[in-house]
Amino acid sequence: MPPASSDERPFLWVQDNRAAKLGGRPYLPGLPRDLRHRCVHVRTKDAADALFALEEGIRCRDLAFVIGEIAGNPREMDFTASRRLVLAAERHGVPLWLVRLDARRDLGASRMRWDAVSAPSAPSQWNAQAPGAPRWQAELFRARGTRPGTWWISREESADGTGRITGAAAPRDGDLAGEAGDRSLAAAAPDR
Repeated sequence: MPPASSDERPFLWVQDNRAAKLGGRPYLPGLPRDLRHRCVHVRTKDAADALFALEEGIRCRDLAFVIGEIAGNPREMDFTASRRLVLAAERHGVPLWLVRLDARRDLGASRMRWDAVSAPSAPSQWNAQAPGAPRWQAELFRARGTRPGTWWISREESADGTGRITGAAAPRDGDLAGEAGDRSLAAAAPDR
């Protein structure tokens, strides 16, 4: 989620039917308080309709950002479709986060490509036998001008009952990668 700001525009959350079945609908109470009332949720019957809704949302400058969830590797989600989304997001200035549930890595035009998986929970500070804060492992496996890497992310509860995401800072778009020499950084990424 983007950081909270004074921006009060709504945001669009698009799911294809299979993604909604795999991950469920967005849980509004789980969102930051200032985003809960701004969510416009669209559930489509298939990936083609989801891609259409995403592209139309990106073209609407009245939206703060767009989130898309597409399950698997549907035929419609090819390199051309991802390139159209990237170009539209850049042209209209509306950020897009596309989440591919239960999908294998394939060609895509996005500026940064991540693989996020759940990880063992952190140790509990009160009871060593109890599960601690949830954690995830996020791997940046392909990015333009940015070095690939892996980050551990966790959610910690605050005294006021709100959660806080912690972890090492991820690279920003445009950070320079180190010299690759005669090796390919893409070749080091595991096949999934």
